[in-house]
Amino acid sequence: MLLTVEEAARRLSIGRTTCFALIGSGELESVPVGRLRRVPADAVRDYVTRLRATNRTTAPATATAA
Repeated sequence: MLLTVEEAARRLSIGRTTCFALIGSGELESVPVGRLRRVPADAVRDYVTRLRATNRTTAPATATAA
């Protein structure tokens, strides 16, 4: 399924401009359909998965109570 940029932005809870920036930087996959730009639905899921993985590897370890 292909989403419009606006639909992808809504799913990510970000603005349309930010979504276009993610597409432009290559962080969010998109495909051209004629003169239109569409985002595969699984690309949104993949982007979130990459964000979560990056956060896990860069998040500081929290101290546990002894």
